[in-house]
Amino acid sequence: MKYLVKFFVVTLFLTFSTHAIAEQKIVVLDMKYVLNSSKAGKEAQDFLKKKFNDNAKKFSELEKSLKKEENDLLSKRAELTKEQYKEESDELRKKVIEYQSNRRESLDKIATQRSEARQKLMEYLKPIVNTYIKENEISLVIDKKNMLGGQPEYDITNLIVDKLDKELPSLKLE
Repeated sequence: MKYLVKFFVVTLFLTFSTHAIAEQKIVVLDMKYVLNSSKAGKEAQDFLKKKFNDNAKKFSELEKSLKKEENDLLSKRAELTKEQYKEESDELRKKVIEYQSNRRESLDKIATQRSEARQKLMEYLKPIVNTYIKENEISLVIDKKNMLGGQPEYDITNLIVDKLDKELPSLKLE
């Protein structure tokens, strides 16, 4: 009798918990796709890529000119006095240090802009997702990168991208 009551209680508990789990509505959202494929995200990505490439080209040219100056200095080494050589090499070192500092500063600025753009996109995205959750009585939204598999009809990525494009057509980065 004691075992029968335990069996009944456990069976009843499993039935209710299975029913509660079955009522959950879980959907999938590919955050990487949303951030990279929305109009604002794509525009920001293109802007930052162009800025990076422009800076890379500029710094490449500067690096070539510094190497040329170094080679010129080394070729004139025999003709210069020790003081003149030391003076010119110190000058060249200062230019190299300035070049490295400017390059690092440029890369840091691009990284900061990228981070700010992502944060701004996330600020606009969060209310859109929350509204969708409330309207469709969603229990849980999972990022696609953390999911092993599932049915494609539970993927809301394209719906969210469309809503984000309507609400935020551009980030206007400078």
